[in-house]
Amino acid sequence: MNTIILVVEDEKSLSESIVQYLTNSGITCTQVYTYNSAVNKLASFTYDCIIIDIGLPDGSGIDLITYIKKKK
Repeated sequence: MNTIILVVEDEKSLSESIVQYLTNSGITCTQVYTYNSAVNKLASFTYDCIIIDIGLPDGSGIDLITYIKKKK
């Protein structure tokens, strides 16, 4: 079974670095850069793990965690 991780990070170079490292380790990654993009992905897909930046340009990572806890 393949592990799928959602990376929510607005700093694109950091996001790319995280995704590259995880992909090289055999993990499938999806990356998004905003709160709203993360909410859209979470509505459509199921992830084994989510890496969330606290300071996103259109919302808080803490609010995203609260959203996830309410939905799942």
